[in-house]
Amino acid sequence: MIITTGSKAKNELKNRAREVGDELGISYVDRQDRSIDKMMDLVEDGIVVVRKERFLFYPKGSSSPVFFHPNSSLFRIKRLMRGEDDPLIRNARLREGMSILDCTLGWASDSIVSSFVVGKNGRVVGIEGSSTIALLTKLGLKVYVDENPMINDAMRRVEVNEGNHLDYLKQCRTDSFDVVYFDPMFEETIVTSDGIAPLKNFAVYEPISDEIIEEAKRVARERVVLKDHYKSNRFAQFGFDVEIRKSSAFHFGHIEVK
Repeated sequence: MIITTGSKAKNELKNRAREVGDELGISYVDRQDRSIDKMMDLVEDGIVVVRKERFLFYPKGSSSPVFFHPNSSLFRIKRLMRGEDDPLIRNARLREGMSILDCTLGWASDSIVSSFVVGKNGRVVGIEGSSTIALLTKLGLKVYVDENPMINDAMRRVEVNEGNHLDYLKQCRTDSFDVVYFDPMFEETIVTSDGIAPLKNFAVYEPISDEIIEEAKRVARERVVLKDHYKSNRFAQFGFDVEIRKSSAFHFGHIEVK
């Protein structure tokens, strides 16, 4: 993988691309008016293009870029600001100052909402198994700008870690986080979603196992929360208490560990 800029980039943006590349261990290559297709000959995985307002990722063999967007987190936070409810926050019982480990980070929508709720005194850590998705999410959280500075602050506070969530859980001390959260729907959907189809070769799907749930219960001080399809048998399999949401295709379940 390499990092570059747009073909008309000024020196300031080129320097920024070099700095980001150094931070992430990705080689910077000057664009020199070359097309993305021509530069693809230099890579095995893809090309990161630094723009002023966002980072674009061109997977190997694709002429269409993929880029981070906070998606549903924007309107969910705005609903919370109006005093409305959010199903994840309700089921996790998140409040200011708490900590949550998001074991299936993806594009970080749930982590952004959680970060908004727990605030600057709380902590939100996300684990993503795909190095490419982790990279794009980490970069996107740094540079995405919303008109609401509180949303920007929430995005900047999310900590992104690339890795296997079982390995991460095993390294955590007992009672490290108030809440441990899983959303396997993201992992399963990314493989077939047309909107992010270019990333299907980079998606990592890790089935939830008894060992993972036991580790999550050890690490969580208060609750383990699962978001899953309403037909999923994982709720019953792992002993989650389920909140039935009749108008939704997915439900939330929780395990109280206090």
